[in-house]
Amino acid sequence: MSVVRFGSDTPWEAVVGYSRVVVHGDMAWVSGTTATVDGAVVHPGDAGAQTRQALANLSEALERAGFTVADVVRTRMFVTDISRWEEVGRAHGEVFGDIRPATSMVQVAALIDPAMLVEIEADAVRRTPA
Repeated sequence: MSVVRFGSDTPWEAVVGYSRVVVHGDMAWVSGTTATVDGAVVHPGDAGAQTRQALANLSEALERAGFTVADVVRTRMFVTDISRWEEVGRAHGEVFGDIRPATSMVQVAALIDPAMLVEIEADAVRRTPA
């Protein structure tokens, strides 16, 4: 069984040397995903809106790899200001409220761009019919 890598053409992938999604069999790992559109950070200063955009980007990456958000079993949220946890958590819950993956939210000193407030990783396992 081979490993398949999917990129998203963000400016950092080639510089840092990573893939947006790596798939092996029925498992997928999504790299840290932020609120960028066409390489630019969107929704400056709005942690909830940035979370929604990051999750939309994450969902799109999963779909390109043949998965859905319903396949997500774990997320990791990195925030630059933990006092805004509720904005981030509510946006996460809008997507994952019924799915309820294992998750963590951790404050970090900074992300790659100072305008970024949230970065989200996800692990997925493709569901098989029961």
